[in-house]
Amino acid sequence: MTKRILVTGSSRGIGKAIALKLAEQGFDITVHCRAGVEQAQATCDEINALGRATSLLQFDVCDREQAKTQIIEDIAQHGAYYGVVCNAGITNDMAFPAMQGEDWDCVIRTGLDGFYNVVHPTVMPMVQSRKGGRIITMSSVSGIAGNRGQVNYSAAKAGIIGATKALALELAKRKITVNCVAPGLIETAMTDELPIDEMMKMIPLKRMGSVKEVAGTVAFLMSDDAAYITRQVISVNGGMV
Repeated sequence: MTKRILVTGSSRGIGKAIALKLAEQGFDITVHCRAGVEQAQATCDEINALGRATSLLQFDVCDREQAKTQIIEDIAQHGAYYGVVCNAGITNDMAFPAMQGEDWDCVIRTGLDGFYNVVHPTVMPMVQSRKGGRIITMSSVSGIAGNRGQVNYSAAKAGIIGATKALALELAKRKITVNCVAPGLIETAMTDELPIDEMMKMIPLKRMGSVKEVAGTVAFLMSDDAAYITRQVISVNGGMV
């Protein structure tokens, strides 16, 4: 039976690149979006063209009950996921003194609460399948080193690293690996408004990364070749930290 992977936030950007790369590696994919259903369906169509099966979930990762209900229904229909990629996240950048409570909450709810809301309903079916598995979270260079104007985002992504390391300890005996990928400056729609020239000075390789480079790292961690790698943070940042 083909192994199936849930990739959250996979209608565009890094998430879409991850979903397509994993499909190329032979996995069936559950695509997820919060909005943008047409984009998500287009991702499904591209995956189907590669000969892989898809399902499509639409929910806000902040909504615990909605996430749980849809994930459980998908598992009931298709079986336990072999892997989960927690990619959904948002930024809401501003100086900390100007940051209002909602500016903080929306980023933490999506980035950190979303981890719990998505991963929690997938874990026991994965354990009960007795086939091992892979959980991959997405942090950021901001979660490792912090970044000016991103106190909220840095906090969420640092929390993801801690959660990843703790969960890896709990699931290791079940042959389920849990790792984190921490991209740096990657060329996506989210980087369009950033001061690229200034940031380039901090990157030894003197260029932005591509979504394909991030996706390739995730695909490796999802593969059998990475079976002895768990509780790690893999940076894809051109040497920034």
